[in-house]
Amino acid sequence: MPMKTVQDLFIHDLSDTYSAEKQMTRSLPKMARAATNPELQAAFEAHLEETRAQVERIEQVAEQCGFKLKRIKCEGMEGLIEEATSLIDQIEAGPVLDAALIASAQKAEHYEIAGYTSLCLVAQKLGFQEAVSLLKETLGEEQATDQRLGTLAEAMQIDEAQAAA
Repeated sequence: MPMKTVQDLFIHDLSDTYSAEKQMTRSLPKMARAATNPELQAAFEAHLEETRAQVERIEQVAEQCGFKLKRIKCEGMEGLIEEATSLIDQIEAGPVLDAALIASAQKAEHYEIAGYTSLCLVAQKLGFQEAVSLLKETLGEEQATDQRLGTLAEAMQIDEAQAAA
């Protein structure tokens, strides 16, 4: 069905983001299992719980706005997950893989941050104030996760990764 209005676009983008979050709930456990750094494992596990809550929040937004989510697949997130899975398959467990997992996770976080930033703006323009509040809550979580991943990356012993090569 063609999108003719900004509300149609909002529903499409919200549905796309819903798909992205659902995909992440399946990907994060694999990333946690692949990580060797205990703090990184814990970060992935914690974000999995946040992501499950984010899925529920999107369902709340759709309900509050009075529309049904579309059944679509987020191709952008699918590509990011495929890339991370490929790295898991190609790199031996250890500091190099941990560095690759952090980079992959940050790419996904940046993708989600961009999506939620846009959703907040459009929801604001459409007058969906309650939705804006829920979407901003998730945006804040995504930004905090990106920050945690960045801190982990900075704390990593790059010398360990180099020595493992």
